[in-house]
Order: sequence, then structure tokens, then C-alpha cells
Amino acid sequence: MSHSQQLAEPGANPLDGFLLENHIGFWLRRVAQRHAHVFQETLAGHDLTSPQYAALSKTVELGHVTQNLLGRMTAMDPATIQGVVKRLTDRGLLARTSDPMDRRMSVLVPTQAGHDLIAATVALARRSHEAVLAPLSENEQQQFIAMLRRMV
Repeated sequence: MSHSQQLAEPGANPLDGFLLENHIGFWLRRVAQRHAHVFQETLAGHDLTSPQYAALSKTVELGHVTQNLLGRMTAMDPATIQGVVKRLTDRGLLARTSDPMDRRMSVLVPTQAGHDLIAATVALARRSHEAVLAPLSENEQQQFIAMLRRMV
């Protein structure tokens, strides 16, 4: 058995009182998992993940946007937004076109199908948001969102 594979000595506890259940990352991950589950259940049948919904809805909101800016606005790293945009363009929900102000720049625009899908799902997205926040009072919900915004 190598040094790294040796068993810890009985009674030795390097945690020094650290409990996973008291760690912010544990709870943020749990809430994110719950949100993803509720979102998928609520939007079942529309074949949209939460990141895809975020990218599509933000593009519908803005009308046109570069992929780089869309990634920043939806808190996705370049590799993730690239995959999300590919799936949305492959489905005909987004299209690439040149920027009217700079023809050398490529921008993303929602297609009619993209607009229609957002119109069909926005109430469902609101419902999933409300379901995740339901354990909190309205005042607590506002405070919670405000606190999360301050943390990033």
C-alpha cells in the first residue's frame, strides 16, 4: 500500500469541527439541483434546459447579441455558451447574422420559433421560480435574491 493509500489512524480527525452541512457550497449546490429539477419538470415537453432557456430568453429580450456578451450576461463560460448556442441554432431557435453596425461582427438573433417558444414557456419559467422560492415568505424571497446578488 502506497503512502497515499494508507488508512487514517483511528481517532485522528482533521476536520476540526467542519461540517459539510454548515458549508455554503453544500447549500448552494442543493438549491441549484432543486432548481434544475423543478425547472425540468415544469418545462417538460419543451426540451429546454435552464441554461438554454436563459440564453434564448436573454436573446429575445435584447433582440441581438454577440455570443461573448450573451455568455457574460447569462453567467456561462465560453465553452458552455458555445454548446448552448449550438444546440439552440441547430434547433432553429437562434440564428447568426452580421451586426448592422459592424458587418464583420457576427451576432445572434432569435428566430420566430425562438420567440414562439419563449412566449409558450415564460409562464412556466415563472412557475418554476416561484416553486423553488415557495418555502420563503414574499419578503424573505426579495431579501434572498438581494443577498445572492450582493455575493457575486
